[in-house]
Amino acid sequence: MILSIILSISTIPLIAISILALIGGIALGYFLKIQAINKKAESIVKEAELEANALKRDKILETRETFLQLKTKNEEQSKIRNSKLRKYEKKIKQFELNINTKKNEFQQKLKKFEHKKKEITVIRQNLDNQIEVLTKKQTDLDELYKNQVIKLEAIAGMSGKEAKIQLVESLKDEAKVDAMAYINDIVEEAELTATEKARNIVIKSIQRIGSDVAANNSITVFNIDSDEIKGRIIGREGRNIRTLEAATGVEIVVDDTPEAIVLSSFDPLRREVARLALHQLVADGRIHPGRIEAIVKSTKEQLEEEIVDLGKRTCIDLGIHNINSKLMRIIGKMKYRSSYGQNLLHHSIETAKLCAIMASELGLNPKIAKRAGLLHDIGKVPEEKTEIPHALYGMEVAHKLKEKPIICNAIGSHHDEIEMTSLYAPLVQICDGISGARPGARREIIDSYAQRLDELEKLALSYKGVTKSYAIQAGRELRVIVGSDNVTDKEADTLSYNIAKQIQKEMTYPGQVKITVIREKRAVNFAK
Repeated sequence: MILSIILSISTIPLIAISILALIGGIALGYFLKIQAINKKAESIVKEAELEANALKRDKILETRETFLQLKTKNEEQSKIRNSKLRKYEKKIKQFELNINTKKNEFQQKLKKFEHKKKEITVIRQNLDNQIEVLTKKQTDLDELYKNQVIKLEAIAGMSGKEAKIQLVESLKDEAKVDAMAYINDIVEEAELTATEKARNIVIKSIQRIGSDVAANNSITVFNIDSDEIKGRIIGREGRNIRTLEAATGVEIVVDDTPEAIVLSSFDPLRREVARLALHQLVADGRIHPGRIEAIVKSTKEQLEEEIVDLGKRTCIDLGIHNINSKLMRIIGKMKYRSSYGQNLLHHSIETAKLCAIMASELGLNPKIAKRAGLLHDIGKVPEEKTEIPHALYGMEVAHKLKEKPIICNAIGSHHDEIEMTSLYAPLVQICDGISGARPGARREIIDSYAQRLDELEKLALSYKGVTKSYAIQAGRELRVIVGSDNVTDKEADTLSYNIAKQIQKEMTYPGQVKITVIREKRAVNFAK
């Protein structure tokens, strides 16, 4: 036990020594780390000082550059200001010189004014003296005039007032005579001018509306591909053709005419139904009585829709709005009516356009005129048989369908059945006559119309140098083509004048004919 205690006591210094050695090693490590840290801190401080010095130098350089830039800019601005100041100084000096010059001029003018003022004062004094002399002379003249008037009144045996009244009366009579003569001249000139202007309006309107329209009166030709179809249309023992005639009310003529069937009826609407029905039957191939009746029925319904649609499109094309649907149907049915061989719808459209043109020329409302012109012949498409003239019947229909009184009057009076109450009524009457009477409108004059055009072209061809001639615009213009080698420009003018004179002398025609002579030279070569 003692030995163990001694051993334990002897081991204590060794432990302490080892602890101290350990502590010393740790302290030495920390000391070395501190020295390394200090060295690193010193290097960082040195680097920071170097960077700070570098930044300081950069900032100083930037500051110097900025200062130099500002200094340069300030110097430029000061130069500009100085130049402006010098300009202002020059202007001020020039202004002072001008002021001094004007001051001197003003002083000179002032001296002249004072001199003239003195002269005017002298002249005024002279005038005053002359006025006094003239006043005395005027007084003497007044007294002399009074004495002379008294002597004249004594000689004439009447006072001055009575003589003045007599003179005024005589002047009045002379003025009335002169005024009446002047008024008569003006009235005559106005009548001549009005007639000429009306003639020009009518001629221009005819020329602008010059379509050539003709309609078949009683027959329609239905073309077929082969004559075999004729037998199918006739049917066994003629059953098909009899059914078709009974359903449509049209006489169907099947003869030896190749590839054609004639539909005959006084009613164009029936002929159109028969034509459309035949077209469907031939295209379909099934032709028998039951099929024929069904096709005719559907064709009538289809045609009725087309009639209303045609009336609608006609009103839209003419710019006529707010029109009754029944009136639209009547307008559409006009396509299948004719008057003296002229299609009624085309005639009504033409009349409407003529009315609009003339109304514009005369300062009237073209929309009202156009509406009246389109509806003026609706009495020719009656829904039922009537003995009333078509103008009066059309007026009644328009009144029932709530058209304006001015439109109804224009419809009813365009054949003078009733009195005209507005300017639109004679306008419709005139345009109706123009549309019906112009060349080529109605079949009764189409032969003479064609003959006149032929004579017109032959007349132009009779002149030397004319190679071709064409009558165009319904005979309103004659275009004459001449050879450039045979006719010069001056001769072309003379030719146009001579043709116009010969037409006036030898031919009868409504309106006027424009003669246009065309002279052109053509150079033709071939590249081989």
